[in-house]
Amino acid sequence: MTHNDKNIETARLQEEIISKLGMDSKNVIFNYKDKNGAIRFDLVTINPKHDQSFLFYTTVGTDKIDAIKKMLEYIDEHYPKESSMTIQWMKLGDNKLHTSYFRAKNMYEALDKFFYERDLAHYKIFSISLNPVS
Repeated sequence: MTHNDKNIETARLQEEIISKLGMDSKNVIFNYKDKNGAIRFDLVTINPKHDQSFLFYTTVGTDKIDAIKKMLEYIDEHYPKESSMTIQWMKLGDNKLHTSYFRAKNMYEALDKFFYERDLAHYKIFSISLNPVS
């Protein structure tokens, strides 16, 4: 596959992710980092209500396409089976309580997604709860 073909395939797979999530493309960020010869892919979503970004999930692949395919597999196979959690939080210096929703294996993973690339000292968590299964 040529470099141009890889770029086209990467763009196509990224569009597939956006479509599966049912989100506007401006609220989805694709972060790729080289990690010891592999590609770490952090999928980040932006909540348009309070303009904050949160980690959706991380995969590691041999290249971008492999990492994206692993993300698509997660979205199809694992994401629907994870627990739904609610976190109520406030940014220090702000007087507004926010509510954000996450899917995670447990509350620690939900908090990791919340605090992705954030300074813990700037946020206060008021509650984290497991949502009832519907």
